[in-house]
Formats: sequence, C-alpha cells, structure tokens
Amino acid sequence: MKTQVAIVGAGPAGLLLGHLLRAEGIDCVVVERQTGDYVLSRIRAGVLERITVELMEQLGLDVRLRAEGLVEEGFNLADGERLIRIDVANLTGKTVVVYGQTEITRDLMDAAAPRGLEVIYEAGDVALHDIDSEAPFVTYAKDGVSQRIDARFIVGCDGFHGPSRQAIPASVGRSFERVYPFGWLGILADVPPCNKELIYANHERGFALASMRSHTRSRYYIDVPLTEKIEDWSDDRIWDELAVRLGPDAAARITRGPSIEKSIAPLRSFVFEPMRYGSLLLCGDAAHIVPPTGAKGLNLAASDVHYAAAALSGFFKRGDADAVAGYSEKALARVWKAERFSWSLTKLMHRFPDDGPFERRMQVAELDYIATSRAAQQTIAENYVGLPV
Repeated sequence: MKTQVAIVGAGPAGLLLGHLLRAEGIDCVVVERQTGDYVLSRIRAGVLERITVELMEQLGLDVRLRAEGLVEEGFNLADGERLIRIDVANLTGKTVVVYGQTEITRDLMDAAAPRGLEVIYEAGDVALHDIDSEAPFVTYAKDGVSQRIDARFIVGCDGFHGPSRQAIPASVGRSFERVYPFGWLGILADVPPCNKELIYANHERGFALASMRSHTRSRYYIDVPLTEKIEDWSDDRIWDELAVRLGPDAAARITRGPSIEKSIAPLRSFVFEPMRYGSLLLCGDAAHIVPPTGAKGLNLAASDVHYAAAALSGFFKRGDADAVAGYSEKALARVWKAERFSWSLTKLMHRFPDDGPFERRMQVAELDYIATSRAAQQTIAENYVGLPV
C-alpha cells in the first residue's frame, strides 16, 4: 500500500489528524494494534479546551458534542471549608466543554468510513522503518500476513508505550520526566454530579476531584499511594473518602451509586524532544504525558494535531517544507507551558509524602493569594481554558 501519510494509532489524536488530512484531500491510512471496541473502552479525559472543540466544529463532527456537551464557565479550588471559584468565562471570555474522550473518539470513528478515512484495526507487530529518509514505511501483521505501507511521512499517535517514539535513535532524543509518588483512584458512576462545576480539593487526608461526564454520569477521583490495590477499595469506601475530602457542602450533595468503572492511574510528567525526526512526527502521548490535574492530555494532543495537519497540508499542497521542519519547536512551546500548569496545579492541590510544615504553609499562602487576587485567578483561568495555538 502507498499513501502520503501513515498514521500510527487510532485514538482521538490519530483519528482527528486523519480526518483533518482527508478534508484537505491528503491521502492517509491509520493503523491501530487494538480493536475498535477496545479503543472505545478506554476511560479518559472529559474537559475540552477551545482548540479541541474548534477542530471538531471545523470538521462538522460536533453535532453530538453541541447537543450533549456541558459548557462550563468556571471551576473551584477547595481547601478545608473554603471554596475558591475561578470564573473562567468572566476572566477570559471563553469556556470549556465537558464531553468525554470516549465520545470524541466515537464521533471520529463513526465518521471514518463515510469520509473515506481508512483505519486498519488489529494491526500487530507495527514497526517503523527508514524514518530518516524521504521514503519511510510501516510494517505490520494482519490475520497472519505481513503488510507494508509506504508513505512520505509517518505520524506517531500511538501513545506512551507505542513504537513510534522508540524508532527515534537514542542519540537524537532526550526525555524529561517527573514521576509522582501517588496515583489517582477514579470511580465512574451513573449518578448526578454533586456540583455543576468541577471541584479540586486539597484536604489533610489527600486530594479529591469531583467531575462529571453528563447531567447523569459523574467522575470522581482521590489520590492514593502507589502501593494501593483497587480490589481493596469497595464503592462504599470510595464514597466515604470522597465525602470527607470534598468537604461538608459537597458531601451533602453527593449521590452514591454502583461504579461503572474503577481504576488507579499513576501520575507522571513527561516530555520527549524533538517531536520530529526525519519524516516522523509525534503527536499526543507519544511525545508527552501530563498529570490529569490540569485536564491537558487530550487537549495537548489536539493542538499537536492542529500543528501537524497545517504543516503536512502546507507540504503537500504548496511544497512548503518549513512548517514540517518547525513543527517540533512550535508544538513543544505549547507543550511545556501546559506541563508547567499541570505540574503547578498538582503541587498546589496534593499533599506530597515528603512535604513538611513549610510546604504546607506555601500551599496555604498560594491559595490565599489566589482567593484574593484577580490577576492570580486570571492566570489560572487562561491556562485552564487553553493558551492560544
């Protein structure tokens, strides 16, 4: 098979890029090692920045998003009995939308065949070759038969553990990483949210987050040591802990119910540089991971895809190679700012095991400053709603 762009990974980043390229008349093929059902089963983020919403609008794939998405004008930081509301709409003139990553993926997946986007699922043993040349290719196995896709460019949208980043020589790439000493235990339940806006809580027993996926489906998190096992956490134990950490007002509005999904996810900050090597571009988790505190994972992938689609479109339609050459620098500038915000919010709202009285006083002072300073709130709001692309 020959194509102009081979995309590795059919998560939201790979599918979004495929649709954007097809809309520009650029040939592309997406290969994915998992089944489509498996891709849809992954429970992920749910807060969308403007860039993500605008790309779905640009593609005309925003019908369900507009009908079912919850427009959020602000969110809350809680410390003890105090609730600090960050009025995002008033401070920035923008909003975010709560709409699950699974739903974004479903919208993109359902539109693939009608729009001529070829997606090959259950592609095993995916490998990238000759990425330092102008004729790279991808090999994979399908139904026991070896296959090959020749392309002009390959875009790796295959996540942290995928083969794309691994294809870049160790002598070229450099990784930056911070592993956090706790994980997020998440519970998803078909119950109404306890609050119409998200609540991030810093409690002496640990962090908690009250979030939602819809008016009838809620997503909650607490931080736990990495040694914890999910089977030791019954639904009742999680609800009890949430009630304590979120504070009495939120606890009074919590509706308990059986979990649909429970899991513990470790937290890390990770960036790989460069995001382009030869004819390979990296997008999303293949190049960077953020702790979920800042709600940036999916949105960073979307901004990567925005830059990559523009660069590849310029190359194929106008013969402009400069945008491809500058892709990594442009994408990384936004990535590092989002990493900074996610890292700083994680530090502010979590109690770290090695922290002492000084670090706690710093958190209190920072929260006091945020509560009384419009400038501080505006900085948080600008980052939360998404910096310009």
